[in-house]
Amino acid sequence: MFNFFKKKDEDKNIISSGFEALKSALSKTSKALIDNVVDIASGNEEIDEFALDDIETMLIKADLGVDLSVELVEKIKEKKLKSNELKGFLKEEFENILNIAGSNELVYNDGSLNIYFVAGVNGAGKTTLIGKLAKRFKDSGKKVLLAAGDTFRAAAEEQLEIWAKRANADIVRRDKADSASVVYEAIERAKKEDFDIIIIDTAGRLQNKFNLIEELKKIKNVIDKNAPGALSECILVLDANLGQNGLSQAKVFKEALNLTSVAITKLDGSAKGGIIFAIAKEFALPAKLIGIGEKSEDLKNFDKKEFIEAIFN
Repeated sequence: MFNFFKKKDEDKNIISSGFEALKSALSKTSKALIDNVVDIASGNEEIDEFALDDIETMLIKADLGVDLSVELVEKIKEKKLKSNELKGFLKEEFENILNIAGSNELVYNDGSLNIYFVAGVNGAGKTTLIGKLAKRFKDSGKKVLLAAGDTFRAAAEEQLEIWAKRANADIVRRDKADSASVVYEAIERAKKEDFDIIIIDTAGRLQNKFNLIEELKKIKNVIDKNAPGALSECILVLDANLGQNGLSQAKVFKEALNLTSVAITKLDGSAKGGIIFAIAKEFALPAKLIGIGEKSEDLKNFDKKEFIEAIFN
């Protein structure tokens, strides 16, 4: 009996420390998106036109995007909110935005091959995220294969192989080969050797958008043709520090792929976590993974309730 309650207490402590780590990582986002905005209206019962203009500017600076910021200010005006109602209003609006974007659970289908197509520009933390995700799946007993589909960037294959070794995952690597052929080989091997998961790394060279989009489309066609129904997630990796530039990146990749979700990296120390709401609103893309540090365990499932609580408390 004693040990049972001790275990429950330990679990509570782990959950509590996990929330505190998230809250700490989001402290700058919380200040930019909530505290600074609420402070503008404090001291005045009515939120006047001057305060509304300042709130709109502050929301845009907090990387909500112009359209969403203007929409929120219009609602504040229509509702004739008082200053003490502003925080509650923002919390409710942000909750609604995340709910409308869809489920935040990473799709995994037991008993069949699951393919995770990971896209994003170079430098977003894509390869690191793949390595951490591979380790998580391996630790849960899954058979994982990485496909080194970024055959363009120098040393990309080497970096992915290092992560594969750390995660004790297998890898298909053909340096400088056609990306689609690497993915085809990974699919064929996964079928023969009964892998549970393939995680595909891809190129992210936005300076030549046409070539990038054509390459991504080609890879997706290979998946659809050779492993129909196996594509569990098409994930766009975004660096939180880029803020509103993430919206333009999402637009580019959405042109090429039927994105299902986003993963936001480098949230720790960033004041630009508001991009999660902007992406959810503009593209109806839910966040499913977030990175709040360097360690493998710092790749977290995105929990919208915890995220909201962390920035509002």
